[in-house]
Amino acid sequence: MGLTGVVWRKSSYTTSNGGNCVELASVPGSVAVRDSKDPDGHKLVVSRRAFAAFLTSVKR
Repeated sequence: MGLTGVVWRKSSYTTSNGGNCVELASVPGSVAVRDSKDPDGHKLVVSRRAFAAFLTSVKR
């Protein structure tokens, strides 16, 4: 899956001093995740359902 041209977003909890975080991008049927410190590095693409299940687990 090509991720060229997707819009990456950082968490609203990210500080202005460049806090370590992940960035997310919405792609058709999926969510892409990357390390904000290494934007040219590896990306993880998961289904929206899997990402929603992950968030639910984290919130618990």
